Amino acid sequence: MVFDYIDGGADNERTLRANVTAYEDLVWRPRGAVKFDRVDLGTTVLGRQLPFPIILAPVGSSRMFWPHGEEAAAAAAGEAGTIYTLSTLSGTRLEDVRAASKGTCWYQLYLCGGRDVAASAIERAKAAGYSALVVTIDTAVAGMRERDIRDGAPQLISRKLPDMLPYVPQVLARPGWLLEFFQEGGAMNFPNVVLPDGPMKYGDIGAQLAAAAVAWTDLGWIKELWDGPIIVKGVHIADDARRAVDAGASAVVVSNHGGRQLDGVAPSLYALPEVVDAVGDQVEVLLDGGIRGGADVAVALALGARAVLVGRAYAYGLAAGGKAGVATAIEILRSGLERTFRLLGCASLGELTDELYSLPAGWPGRRS
Repeated sequence: MVFDYIDGGADNERTLRANVTAYEDLVWRPRGAVKFDRVDLGTTVLGRQLPFPIILAPVGSSRMFWPHGEEAAAAAAGEAGTIYTLSTLSGTRLEDVRAASKGTCWYQLYLCGGRDVAASAIERAKAAGYSALVVTIDTAVAGMRERDIRDGAPQLISRKLPDMLPYVPQVLARPGWLLEFFQEGGAMNFPNVVLPDGPMKYGDIGAQLAAAAVAWTDLGWIKELWDGPIIVKGVHIADDARRAVDAGASAVVVSNHGGRQLDGVAPSLYALPEVVDAVGDQVEVLLDGGIRGGADVAVALALGARAVLVGRAYAYGLAAGGKAGVATAIEILRSGLERTFRLLGCASLGELTDELYSLPAGWPGRRS
């Protein structure tokens, strides 16, 4: 159940698969006989200097993967010098997660519980020291994630014994995980979504997301409450990118939610050039979706992304080994990116020009 929660996508998972395979379209044209001592992978995102252009994306319910999973991931990101993004749908208090990291943290906002509840979370994030707010716009409802249904996730979180019984054996087969889960409090709630009767319960998530859809008009009052940068995540077309700029966003994330929302949409990589062209240098453009190695990061940078966000790539590491697993996943991506740059003959991100790659004629994301 936990693995499929991380690994799965919406409906037939067409977009999930396409997100990954899209990177295979680009063909590199490396420079030979180029020698240099070091590769400078450094970049700036919203004025923050990063040693490499890889940021940890928001991943909800990370406490299911590892005890205090959000804290572990934030700590690993901080030690690596990069940014951790905390999901509203975290099983850990946002203050505790921020305290766990030595680096920069962003807070990703859902409007679960309505405006007053979201406003309270914004104030808490501000007081805790989060430096940017990530507003996700592609969750009008939760996607149909069929693996979760087959695994019995809705039944297991329903807390109704007759519904749960057919799925209990898979949980009992993992006694170590089960023991740690109950030692940390058992059935999760969401401590950053504080409703009138207390933190939102896990079983409420579908209904709450449906009631929490973001409209462009919401950006106005959110911006009034948050005096720092706002990042709009879930942009997939030029018109939405321009609307995000008009609403005062400092950056946009080209994203289809990792293929977990609307199945059948284009891979994020195909949407990237359209969004880059639409906003020019008005805001920074980031990308998530399908990143599985350092060479994928290089492809996204070549096509115009300032940096990438990774979700599954570190969630696998978190589930396998906690903080050490996240650190290993980050290093796999960083070292793979450095290796790709060395083999291309690039000593820095600024040298990654369009002379170093080609795309097939009629490529779906090709600029007009």
